[in-house]
Amino acid sequence: MTILEQIRKRAVARQKTVVLPESEDQRTLDAVPVILEQKIAKVILVGKEDVMGRIKAKDLSDFTLIDPAKFKDIDAVGNEYYELRKHKGTTLEEAQKTVREDWMAFGAMLVRRDTAHGFVAGASHTTADTVRAALRCLKIEKSIGVAAGSFLIEVTDSPYGEKGAFIYADCGVNPEPNARQLSGIAVLSARLFQQLVGKTPKVAFLSYSSKGSAEGPLVDKVKEALARAKEMAPELLIDGELQVDSALVPEVAKIKYGDSPVAGQANVLIFPDLNSGNIAYKLTQRLAKARAVGPLLMGFTEPCSDLSRGCDVDDIVDAVAITAVRDN
Repeated sequence: MTILEQIRKRAVARQKTVVLPESEDQRTLDAVPVILEQKIAKVILVGKEDVMGRIKAKDLSDFTLIDPAKFKDIDAVGNEYYELRKHKGTTLEEAQKTVREDWMAFGAMLVRRDTAHGFVAGASHTTADTVRAALRCLKIEKSIGVAAGSFLIEVTDSPYGEKGAFIYADCGVNPEPNARQLSGIAVLSARLFQQLVGKTPKVAFLSYSSKGSAEGPLVDKVKEALARAKEMAPELLIDGELQVDSALVPEVAKIKYGDSPVAGQANVLIFPDLNSGNIAYKLTQRLAKARAVGPLLMGFTEPCSDLSRGCDVDDIVDAVAITAVRDN
């Protein structure tokens, strides 16, 4: 059984409610029957009543369609959104309009109000749109103080990582994270790996340098991030700076890095910037024919997941399952 199959099974046992705010996207509508029939989660779909004719599920007992404009508590939702945004100059009238017309914001507010466990979006919105909804409506985990986007990667028949399973981060949110942000991303990613895969995370800060083989400000940033992460979470197996072959391949690690609890066996890869993280996950997905689910948004007190606009139905179903098993 693959990691993603195991996650779907765990989601069935939990029976959480997940919001899907993109009823205008056919892939989302096609994913709903799969989620319901496999009992992966209870679904709240945000949309108009006419979408019901396009939901091809036999059993709708765990399905709710909400049109924000007709939602019985919409004024209360708008008032709460106003309280969150008034310091940014948002008026009460603007807040009420937003929660009625911006389905992403409305979906995120349902999570904030504990109507749902989490939300999944991004099939027809950019990552910036999804992250913006989360930042405006959900709470940031204060002990970390950074939001980030990771991918659960599963490579079939791979000797690397945890039998081919990895977390890659940050692949979706922070273009040029500083050392403090990188350290937080590493800690969040380690926690997520433990939660999803159930194995000990081994976290590698990636670089073009392995243990001082090169110098420069980018290497210095990674070294500082490593030191900060060790202070933040001394219990973690975490090391750096590592070139990617030193992080993954035991034989290379012995030559380039020497003794390390991480080198040659890393399963959580922390990239120095968004360029490298985003490029790496897409290369892995396409060239290694890997399953890549995300960006899984981290750093919030409630679980939420973004999707690539190139996603398929299975990606949506897996993102819902992952959101359902996350506790944050």
